[in-house]
Amino acid sequence: MNIAQGIRNAKIELSKVIFPTKGQVKQAYISVMIVVAVITAFLALVDLMMSSIMSAILG
Repeated sequence: MNIAQGIRNAKIELSKVIFPTKGQVKQAYISVMIVVAVITAFLALVDLMMSSIMSAILG
């Protein structure tokens, strides 16, 4: 396969791609931020609990 055929095939495949709408991108962004916030809060809580337990054991 030569370069020109490869470029043509790439254009054909790219025309099949369905890009997300602005609303879909916004919804995905918000979902990711919520999941990250929940995981961050959970890990902070676990860290606080473990720190308290270790302080009680060692102190």
